[in-house]
Amino acid sequence: MQTPHYPATDNFLGALLKSQKKRLGEIFSDPERYRLQVIFTRIDRDQTQVPHFTEYRYGVSPDTYFYPASTVKLPAAALALEKLHDLQVPGLDQTTPMFTEPLPDINSGVDSDPSAAAGVPSVGHYIKKIFLTSDNDAFNRLYELIGQETFNRRLWEMGYDQAQIRHRVGLPLYEEANRHTNAVLFRVDNQVFYRQAAQYSSLAFSARTDFAGTSHYNHLDQLEPYPMNFSHRNKLPLADLHHILRSIIFPEAVTKRQRFRLTSKDYSFLYRCMSQYPEESTDPRYNPKQYHQAYTRFLLFGGSRHSRIPASIRIFNKPGWAYGFLTDTAYIVDFANNTEFLLSASIFVNTTGILGDDQQAFEKTGKPFLRTLGEVIYEAEKARPKAVLPDLSRFRFVNDEKISD
Repeated sequence: MQTPHYPATDNFLGALLKSQKKRLGEIFSDPERYRLQVIFTRIDRDQTQVPHFTEYRYGVSPDTYFYPASTVKLPAAALALEKLHDLQVPGLDQTTPMFTEPLPDINSGVDSDPSAAAGVPSVGHYIKKIFLTSDNDAFNRLYELIGQETFNRRLWEMGYDQAQIRHRVGLPLYEEANRHTNAVLFRVDNQVFYRQAAQYSSLAFSARTDFAGTSHYNHLDQLEPYPMNFSHRNKLPLADLHHILRSIIFPEAVTKRQRFRLTSKDYSFLYRCMSQYPEESTDPRYNPKQYHQAYTRFLLFGGSRHSRIPASIRIFNKPGWAYGFLTDTAYIVDFANNTEFLLSASIFVNTTGILGDDQQAFEKTGKPFLRTLGEVIYEAEKARPKAVLPDLSRFRFVNDEKISD
């Protein structure tokens, strides 16, 4: 059953941000230069705990391109679980070992995973790595499992018709190579659960003209003296990303068309992975000095190693950062203060025009802005009176176990 979703009829978000202009600094003072886009969804519960959404936007335009970077891993995780569900193979689930065969001149195979306690790769383990540290190879293996054509057709079927997921991430491959995806085998010892042959996508994408920067470094670390062409790269509009997150967090509140075909167990697994900190994970394990608590928490905590997130707050999110573009989409919960909201934002922080040399801008300009933006929205929502307090019990997790209420 779909629950009410109200487009905003007032300028609440714009007025709130303008009232905090000094705190929000340079990026908010020049939103066009920084390609600033913000979507905030206020959530009100009725007497039966059904959520009612009011969506506010600032600077959001279908004509404003941003490179989604690792945010494309969010729908990949959901679609990989959906594929396992659709196959309806007895005994096949997200824990079943998944082996990937090599695809010559495109991508290697995978027959083991040292980061997994069992030593073997699986859909579930890839999803953990995606949310814990934004692992690129984990996404690429799910992209290969889903297939480029299925990936895009499913998003289009769900209403996200401007999305284009066209390539693996972190690999210097031509457009044609990314149409090819590796063969995959699900097997335990000698028992084969499912075998998928190598696939080829003949999908036709609508033409685009998306550029950024004045020059850029290529995969050989050579400076190319012209703007970077994103026209054949991934595209995921902020509104689509925001609504994908909403459909995962509140599947019962969207139409059947907008809903991933997942079980309650799948959703619980996603919630745990999305909200877990690297230091809490026992499989895989990470060095907390490198992968600190706020490593992937940009909104509200700025991705800072100096941040300590209160125990009462959990953030279910997926950020992305590359080529000067910095994006985060998050469902933020404060159990102690009965506060919940959805917030997505994207900015372009490269001011030199040279793409590929952006880390300093991310750290000095981008992440601090997202932190402050998150604080502004959080403070407003925390202070807002609520007629009905939300029941947030299904989002309570500690380490690998759900809290028993």
